This record gives sequence, C-alpha cells and structure tokens, in this order.
Amino acid sequence: MSTGTSTGTGTGTGTKPGTAATGAEADPDPGHPRRWAALAALCTALVAVTIDNTVLNTALPALASALRASTADLQWINNAYTLVFAAMLITAGGLGARMGQRRALIGGLTVFAAGSAIAATADSANQLIALRALMGLGAAFVMPATLSSIVALFGERERPKAIAVWSATAGLGIVIGPVTGGLLLEHFSWNSVFWINIPLVGAALVAVMMLLPALPGRRTGRLDVPGLLLSASGLAALVDVIVRGPERGWLSAGSLAESAAAVLLLAAFTWWELRTAHPMVDIRMFAVRAFTLAGVVLGITFFALFGLLFVLTQYLQLVHGYSPLKAGLGAVPFAVAMAATAATSDLVTGRIGTRYTIAGGLAVMSLGLAGVSLVGTGTPYLVIALTMAVVGAGMGLIMAPASATTVGSVPREKAPTASSINSVVRELGGVLGIAVVGTVVSASYRGDLGSALPGTGAPATDDLTSAHILAGHLPPEAAARLAGAADQAFTTAMNSGTWICAAITLAGALTALRWLRPATPAPAAAQPAGEPAAGR
Repeated sequence: MSTGTSTGTGTGTGTKPGTAATGAEADPDPGHPRRWAALAALCTALVAVTIDNTVLNTALPALASALRASTADLQWINNAYTLVFAAMLITAGGLGARMGQRRALIGGLTVFAAGSAIAATADSANQLIALRALMGLGAAFVMPATLSSIVALFGERERPKAIAVWSATAGLGIVIGPVTGGLLLEHFSWNSVFWINIPLVGAALVAVMMLLPALPGRRTGRLDVPGLLLSASGLAALVDVIVRGPERGWLSAGSLAESAAAVLLLAAFTWWELRTAHPMVDIRMFAVRAFTLAGVVLGITFFALFGLLFVLTQYLQLVHGYSPLKAGLGAVPFAVAMAATAATSDLVTGRIGTRYTIAGGLAVMSLGLAGVSLVGTGTPYLVIALTMAVVGAGMGLIMAPASATTVGSVPREKAPTASSINSVVRELGGVLGIAVVGTVVSASYRGDLGSALPGTGAPATDDLTSAHILAGHLPPEAAARLAGAADQAFTTAMNSGTWICAAITLAGALTALRWLRPATPAPAAAQPAGEPAAGR
C-alpha cells in the first residue's frame, strides 16, 4: 500500500482518480481483474437492502388498517429494523472479516430475503416487528461487506471512482424507495412492499455468486466474544434511547437510565478493546483525525437527510395533498442531482482535494436546506424540487470522499472494521436526525396551532394527520379553519426543523475546512506465509 499522499487516502492530490497511468506512473496495485463486474454485484446488493425502509414508510397507513396496528406498533415496525441493524453492524463487520466478505454478503442477503418473505405473510403487528428485526440482522452483514469488498478489490487509483459509484447507489436506494412504495400501493396491498424484496435480493444473490470473487477472511486470533456482546448491547441501548426519546421524554427516568446504561456499556467496550490481545475494533483508529472527522461528517450528513425526509414527506402528502406516489416522485430531483455529483465527485476531489470537496458539499447542502426552510403552505412544486436538487447535489459531493477517507486512513486489513463504523455513524446520524427534528417539529406544531386556535386540544394538536382526520368530521367552515391553521402550524414547524439541519451542516462545513487533513495509513500488517492476498 502506498505510504505517500494519494487519492486513495482521501488527500485529493496526485493522479486523477479513475484515469489510467502509463509508464513509470503505472499503478503498482491495479486491483482484481473482475473488479468492475464485482462492483455491479455489490451495488445490486446495496440497493436491495437500502430501499426497504423507505418503501415501508409509504405502507404504514395500510399496515395500520390491515393489522389493526396502533401508533406504537407502527413505530416499532420501523424501529425494530433500525435497532437490530445499528446494534449488529460492528459485530457483523468483525464476523464478515473472519469468514470472508462474499460469505457475509450471501448469508446476510439470505437472512434478509427469508425475513421479507415471512413478513409478507404476517397476520399481526407483533409478528411483523419480530420479522423486521430479523431483516435488520441480515442487512447488518450486507452493508459493511460491500464497502470493505471495494477496498479489497480496487487499487489506489481506481478506488475513489468505485466508492463514488457505491455512494451514488446508496443514496439512490434511500430516495427511490418512496416512489417504489407509492407505485406498489396504488396497485397492490401492503404485502407487496415485502414481496418486492424477493426478486431484488434474488438478483443480488445471483450477481454476488457469479461476479464477486471469494475474498479470504482474516482469522487472526480467537473471536472477541466480550467485545461482540458489549458493542451490540451498548449500541442497542444508544439507538433505543434516541428512537424512544421523543415519545417518553428526553429527561424521563427511563431515558436517563437507558442513556447511562449505553454510556457504561460502550465505555466498557472501549476499555476491553484497548486491553485484549485480539480486539474486534482497534480503538486507536479514532486517534487518526481524518478517520474520526470523516465519520463525523457522515453522521452530520445523514442527520440532515433523514431529518429533512421525515418532515418533507408529511408536508407533501398532507399540506399539498399529494398521493404517496406523487410525494415519492418529489424526491426524484434530489436523487438525480445526488447521483450526478456523487458519480463525478472523484474528479472534483482530484482537482481541489478532499477537504475542499467535503466542505463545499456540506456548504451546498446547507444552502439547499436553508431554501427548504423558507417554503410556505402554497409554495409551488418547482421551487421545492429546485431546493431539494441543491440538497442532493451537496450530499453527492460528501458521500464518496468521506467514505474513502474513512477506509483510506487505516491499514487495508482494517477496512472491514472501518466500513462497519462508517455504517454505524450514518445510521446513528439518521436516527438522531429523525428524533431531534421530530421533537422540534412536534413541539413547535403544538404551540403554533394552540396560538392560532386557542382552546384546540388533542387529537388535533398531536400531529397533522390527526388534525386532518378531525377536520373531516366538522362542518365545512370549521373544517377549513382547522385544516388551514394546522397546515400553517406544521409548515412553520418544518421550517424550524430544517433550519436546525442547515445550521448543523454549515457547522460541519466549517469544521471540515478547518480540521480535516489528509492522513497516511500505517503500513498493512505482514501477510502470513502461504496466505493469498485479498482480492487476488
């Protein structure tokens, strides 16, 4: 592995990524001969698991009716997946590194498909919650394996280009979900949002088995069982307190107790990993500034994205009255802009460097979020589409260089762990974004509606959906007054939430500009005699 400054380490200098070197500048590590075909298989697997959550969101009203699910049931149908997925990412990444990434992908996709197939036949909310947890377990093995496989398959020069394609695919999987879900629900029942996973995962499995070479695992020492248990339980407690904080109160006894448990468990995990002879995670990686700051940047990015999507979906469906399909199509400008900038971000990084690319992407994203925070109840769709395209363009510039910096700042054999941490911070950022923005929007909506219509109480002040349902049972004049006041209160609350996202991304841009510096990873560990090089 090169010890000098290179695009593979996230420096943004040297030969332009993705271009062929000639003569004396030939890449000493060109990568696996089937690397580009393998990348197509990895991206197929990535889409199969990232599309699921956003598809499900469009089906929640239908699920509530068909399974007689309460609001708490619907929250847990969503949260069970998130909780298990985030809690198991580090563990799954460590196990994948031992067994080999190809086996981890095949096993994870199989579990995910099995959970989807049984979920489509569930006849109660409790069954569906358990099966969503099983799907989260399968996805936890897939997500980090895709990125660490790219590190193993591609050489220094082409790796940024490959990660750019991977990043564009990950973002597209998130935003095309609502379109797919809306289209399915216009023609089929809620079961279809789970059945659709079967052909997607089937295609991914065939592609992985045919195109992805068998990358050898690294069995260095015995399995770190204490680290596995401490990381999984600590992350589970942390995600649960974030997810349930808005519901039970951030300062409630339950939230404070669970927060303390999460801190103690993760502190114990850190202590153990620093002392054991065979740690699952090398905690010293966090001493590398580029590695840590790249993780912070990804967390900020997904905080803003999921916080925005959480309120924007409700705004388009309830305030503008769009169908689920039309509301899903509202994310298309975002997806197109993000895919375009993500796919070319390696070229931008090659010209201006990683630090300026990431800082510029965060600044552009902040500008788009500030634009969204100015919309009103009657803002035309074209204006919303343009501001969302700006947000997407900014995010596309961030994803690939930040991910490349994460895996490029550490030795190659630690890429699986770095990939897992990459996924963890993204998931935590998204969960925290929904929780924080949701809390702000809920409090603002309740206060503004109470001020606009004094004496208005539950259920109208609980959420916008309840206000519209109540308005449907009132005389026309009273219904119009309540619906209009509720729409205005929610739009104002959404503006407050997106301002928070804009401020956080701007702070992230300034932080990256000031502190993000290129890092040269330590040399890779010596290869044991007789062990084949990864990806050869």
